[in-house]
Amino acid sequence: MPITGIYGPDDFANRPPSETTSAHVAPAPTGPALPMPLLEWTPEVEQATASLYERVKHVIPPIEWPLMAPTIKAINELKRARNAVILAHNYQAPEIFHCVADIGGDSLQLAVEATKVKADVIVQCGVHFMAETSKLLNPDKTVLIPDSRAGCSLAASITGADVRLLREKFPGVPVVAYVNTSAEVKAEVDICCTSSNAVQVVESLNAPSVIFLPDRYLASYVASKTDVKIIAWKGACEVHERFTGAELRSYREADPSVQIIAHPECPPDVLAEADFTGSTAHMINWVRAKRPRRLVMITECSMADNVRAELPDVEMLRPCNLCPHMKRITLANILESLLTLGEEVTIDPELAVRARRSVERMINLKN
Repeated sequence: MPITGIYGPDDFANRPPSETTSAHVAPAPTGPALPMPLLEWTPEVEQATASLYERVKHVIPPIEWPLMAPTIKAINELKRARNAVILAHNYQAPEIFHCVADIGGDSLQLAVEATKVKADVIVQCGVHFMAETSKLLNPDKTVLIPDSRAGCSLAASITGADVRLLREKFPGVPVVAYVNTSAEVKAEVDICCTSSNAVQVVESLNAPSVIFLPDRYLASYVASKTDVKIIAWKGACEVHERFTGAELRSYREADPSVQIIAHPECPPDVLAEADFTGSTAHMINWVRAKRPRRLVMITECSMADNVRAELPDVEMLRPCNLCPHMKRITLANILESLLTLGEEVTIDPELAVRARRSVERMINLKN
């Protein structure tokens, strides 16, 4: 069914000024810095990283590898020295996702795996709300983000005060927050979701109406898959909202055999043209199962590189919309983060208790 209502900041005359979130990044290092390793391309580095290059040789040219390999080797050695693990989202560059990450995946996978981590330090290669989620689920661990400027246009579109105003307008209606939100927003909602489980989460509440925030396009997709009445927020991802249905039609006109798969954060006209719609994890599993000859992935374009590294027989036609926030994470600042233990994510303890509850309710939801 269509969305029954959609609201944004301009719809609340009494909306307070933007809040300062209770989750922040500590600017100072939290432990003794380790010395900078020698970053030179040597026969030892070549031998130590040869197996890693095999993973990415289809997407990283041989001429570029000697520039990356010394830093990759140093990061992997520092992980052991710091008892650290690296979590990387599917939108990270291949040299990060395939060569230094211990755990990779979409937001749900990373949230679940974060609860199982045994290390002392978590380095979150993604955007800030992902690091906050890891901190919520691992309050006693040190959680680092290599660049605190790695934000998210979608997460920035709504505040905890906005959620409270929505609750005032729709008393008694449960609130679902996409995991792409700040800790202060998670603290105000009933349960979180990701794009892979959004429909399941909405229906688990057994309510006739649900407030779903902040992504208007994911809300529209969910509304099309359920009889629950969806009240949405006017947020959007700056990467996915740039795609158009006309763009997808042009790919088909050029090659009618091409397969197109899209993320549900895209506008409805894009999803109408796609052969499959799903979360990043669902998209990857679809490609593994179908093995199309030529494919267009309508999502952040580093994911196409990561899939092609695994499945080189699939030819990727890439409409390259890069996330400027994801691309703030680099090998260089991952190395710096491990050396200094800087850019630590901290969350106000009282807020964290409430935010953690909504994330854990999602994770513990039975299939």
